[in-house]
Amino acid sequence: MKTTFRMTGAALAGALALALTAGSAAAYDGTNCKAPGNCWEAKPGYPEKIAGTKYDPKHDPKELAKQGDSIKAMEERNAKRVENFKKTGKWVYDVSKL
Repeated sequence: MKTTFRMTGAALAGALALALTAGSAAAYDGTNCKAPGNCWEAKPGYPEKIAGTKYDPKHDPKELAKQGDSIKAMEERNAKRVENFKKTGKWVYDVSKL
């Protein structure tokens, strides 16, 4: 004899919510809040602040300037395309053909 167990959607959602709250309650006790509602805690042993490394693009001026340089180049190409369009009435996407 085969027994089938069926669970409704509401019962499944309730069981899942109960499992999630039970698991998170054991991991976090809410005692170290920086402000009301701001109670995030790092795992034990995790450093308070992580210093940037030489591989971090945030600290390299060349990496920071790349987007600005590419935008300038894009604007120059678009200016050439528009100038050519005003002269000829044809839109040419490839700037090397102008």
